[in-house]
Amino acid sequence: MKFKNIALTFTLLIVLGAPLMAQKKAKSAKAEVLTDRQFWLQQMDKMVRPVLYNLAKDSLRIAMPKVTSVHIDNKEHRIKVQYVEVLGRVLSGIAPWLQLEGGSAAEVALRTQYREWAIQGLKNALDSNAKDFMNFDIGGQQLVDASYVAFALVRAHWLWENLDKKNQELMMKSIVTTRRFKPVFSNWLLFSAMNEAFLAKFGYSWDPMRVDYALQQMEQWYTGDGMYTDGTSFAFDYYNSYVIHPYLATLVDIIGAKTNAYKEMFEKIKKRNERYAIIQERLINADGTYPATGRSIVYRGAAFHHLADMAWRKVLPKQLSPAQVRCALTAVIKKTLESPSTYKNGWLTIGLYGDQPNLGDFYNNQGSPYIASNIFLPLGLPETDVFWSAPAAKWSAQKIWSGENFENDHSASLK
Repeated sequence: MKFKNIALTFTLLIVLGAPLMAQKKAKSAKAEVLTDRQFWLQQMDKMVRPVLYNLAKDSLRIAMPKVTSVHIDNKEHRIKVQYVEVLGRVLSGIAPWLQLEGGSAAEVALRTQYREWAIQGLKNALDSNAKDFMNFDIGGQQLVDASYVAFALVRAHWLWENLDKKNQELMMKSIVTTRRFKPVFSNWLLFSAMNEAFLAKFGYSWDPMRVDYALQQMEQWYTGDGMYTDGTSFAFDYYNSYVIHPYLATLVDIIGAKTNAYKEMFEKIKKRNERYAIIQERLINADGTYPATGRSIVYRGAAFHHLADMAWRKVLPKQLSPAQVRCALTAVIKKTLESPSTYKNGWLTIGLYGDQPNLGDFYNNQGSPYIASNIFLPLGLPETDVFWSAPAAKWSAQKIWSGENFENDHSASLK
């Protein structure tokens, strides 16, 4: 396929603030200051470009490093599954932006290019004759990975609608193959449920029992104050944001449109979503740092997947203004991506602040950190939305630690 290199270069010069053009001006001239949205687009493009560009060229397996955590349990196997893993994680984060229409000429051009790469990349992933063909039945991890692909297609039905019928069927069958894997008795139940929700949304036969089991079990695991245990015990990590709340919110939308059987439960889930969003915003320090606790901390900005999801859905609680959430998430993006060792040869390293191999877990491969793209969900809101158009605002930590009078915080049961 043709990649329109000249047009793309022009687009990037505009979107990224024209740094190359600025170099030709007098030394005293200042580089253009990026808006928050331009900065987000810049960082999103830097993060996901190597993945989708190479997949569209059918060269992802050639270009993508075969890096794994130093604590890896089965290096060979983790490398085999990293391709579906990176596909789902990248697409799930940028799906709302791919779904969006309009915007500046530069952004529209960039989105057009990414749409082209995404469609061609999906076709290559589903083509058994392509170098980048992806099996979805190698191992249990792919139940997780398939669910992120399903999540992306649910978030951006444009992707689904622009796949031809043959590739839609291939995708459906690929996701269905992961039914053979038994989910771990944890947040993994939601991965099975998401795959079924995808089938339900697009008119295929789906298994209500897999959805019901996940919903009923998560209800049993709700522990209070907007948080769930991940399995039978509670851990102070970010899995309520990485997976639990965003997945439950999407299940509420899709399954709620199919049946009223969960009406009371879904109302509780919505209130818990709001409470946990409040907690998430307060976790972001005045400088964009946050507690580096728990497993999967190398997922960087995905620690705030839930807060970003709530902003994109326009369902933030009244205590949080869109502007303060935008500014807080911008600070997180800057902090988690500013280290010179965040990327190596253009690819994300395993770490939270740069390359920190010991922070990795036994299941991390090169594809794992790309779940960080989920912090970019609000790019699915148009630039005219108050999230982007409102003046910058301090978030909670900035107000509190600058001495401003501020409302106190109280827990909520919500059981």
